[in-house]
Amino acid sequence: MIVLAAATSLTMAAPELPPLPPIRRDPQVIYVDRSGAVLGVRGGRYAPPVDLAKLPAYVPAAFISIEDRRFYTHTGFDPVGIGRAIVAGVSEGRATQGASTITQQLARNLFLNADRTVERKAKELVWSIQLERTYSKKEILSLYLSRVYFGSGAYGLEAASRRYFNKPASRLSLREAATLAGVLKSPTNYNPVEQPKAAAERAALVLDAMVDTGAITPADRNKAMAAPLKVWNSSPTAPAQYFVDWLDAQRRQILPQPKQDTVVETTLDLPMETAAADATRAVLARYKAQSVSQAALVAVDGQGRVRAMIGGVDYTAGPYNRAVTARRQAGSAWKPFVYLTALEAGATPDMLVVDEPLTIGTWSPQNYAGGYLGQMTLEQAVAQSVNTVAARTADEVGRGNVAATARRLGIASPVNTDPAMALGTTLVSPLEMTQAYAAFSNGGARVAAYGIERIRTNGGQLIYQRKAQPQARVIANPALSDMNRMLRSVVASGTGGRAKIAGYDLAGKTGTTSDYKDAWFAGYSGGFTTVVWMGRDDAAPMQRITGGGAPAELWRGFMSVALKRVPAQAISAGPAAPLVAPPPVEILAAPAEQGAAPQPEPAVETPEDPPIGN
Repeated sequence: MIVLAAATSLTMAAPELPPLPPIRRDPQVIYVDRSGAVLGVRGGRYAPPVDLAKLPAYVPAAFISIEDRRFYTHTGFDPVGIGRAIVAGVSEGRATQGASTITQQLARNLFLNADRTVERKAKELVWSIQLERTYSKKEILSLYLSRVYFGSGAYGLEAASRRYFNKPASRLSLREAATLAGVLKSPTNYNPVEQPKAAAERAALVLDAMVDTGAITPADRNKAMAAPLKVWNSSPTAPAQYFVDWLDAQRRQILPQPKQDTVVETTLDLPMETAAADATRAVLARYKAQSVSQAALVAVDGQGRVRAMIGGVDYTAGPYNRAVTARRQAGSAWKPFVYLTALEAGATPDMLVVDEPLTIGTWSPQNYAGGYLGQMTLEQAVAQSVNTVAARTADEVGRGNVAATARRLGIASPVNTDPAMALGTTLVSPLEMTQAYAAFSNGGARVAAYGIERIRTNGGQLIYQRKAQPQARVIANPALSDMNRMLRSVVASGTGGRAKIAGYDLAGKTGTTSDYKDAWFAGYSGGFTTVVWMGRDDAAPMQRITGGGAPAELWRGFMSVALKRVPAQAISAGPAAPLVAPPPVEILAAPAEQGAAPQPEPAVETPEDPPIGN
């Protein structure tokens, strides 16, 4: 009662009050996809004041009706509401009702903490009165709606609308608006994701309050409650947060401390990202019993623009980005670097090789199924992922030369040169593998994967524009055409059969590492490359998960959507002019007198690689 009497006296006497403290808001950095859709926000917690003119009238009315129905008539606090709360508290023996107006809530949010003390409450009343004297009701409401907390990490109306309903606040329905207004009483108890029943009951109370205040009619209320309500269990842009985190570190190098709200225009295609996330969840659910728990996916176009990036199954469970940060053995997905080195040294897809016992030093590589297939062409050895042929080829062309080839195409991690390197014992990230394979897809040009196109202020002032970088040609013919021919065979008749998509020119390579700890599918069409990795964070073995199985299925599920969003084109043959030829290397082919190469059965439905570095 003392606080109420003092506040009433302040209002009646209209005394001089101390000036308002400065209202502070740290700048936000807003990341958008290539079409302008918001991907995520970094930096300041609070958005700019809400533009009430862009909202349906029932949206602000929902908040006023349930939070402060005398908002437009009081001077910062509501004596009637305070008195009602005091009476209720006395009868219950404790505080049971809130009495804070929207202006008081804003004052507390702007200048104070949530301590329940007489001193804090008195300051809150003083600042509320001063807010009302300084700003219009419209300004107070717009600032309030930009700062209140809606749970699930969403501060402000716009963030909450996108989090729960995947739409801007300007498109909220009446029931959606009532649901969000209902959350404010307790973001935990009325969270529409975690407490859907309680949230629905609270929304009904909001709608009743809106009828009482004349904001809507009873018919409007009934129609709203009958309308279906779709609430997103997780943020629709949650999968893209791995990508945003990756770029935010780069943005800090360009613009360490923005002085105003900034927009980063990126290369990501949000529908592709959604398709990648959906495919990842679906495939991992199918293979959960086989102990696969994580996946990563990176897709780039022929210029290196990252169109999709999945860093893991669930960003909210942990932001560790397996697409960029994790280094895992590449398995047989490494073999194209071996064979490209051989092709550049004079080998051909039709050259005869022999799958037979082999020992290099003290190491003897084995094939997955055991046994040996004998004489075959180099193309068949690639399609069937024959380990002995890859190991012998790397040994003959020089493992140092293979390492140089991988680095030339875009592998940045250290490359080992022990005999098993031919079977993919080098640790690489999915991002590295994607940019390296992109050279096969785009005519032999090296790409550097990137995600930032430009940075501008929210008002449109350009801060940074990425300059087009000349692409060095790192693969020439005939090696490029021959390599693409062999990798097409992997999909057409080899271990990558599950990646087939009718009507598209596709090529790629499977990979499975020792004890099934890692499984890969790296593949491409004309000018578009996607690499998928699956495994476990603890590096424990999966149960017979191979690159030709679950990863190829995930690749196909994603690419079936992604390829419809890019211009359809065949894999580029590249220019006819050769590069400066590397030093000649003698390739030991199988002797012709051993007879015609056998035609091994395609291994589409079976694992392709031995549990040794593949």
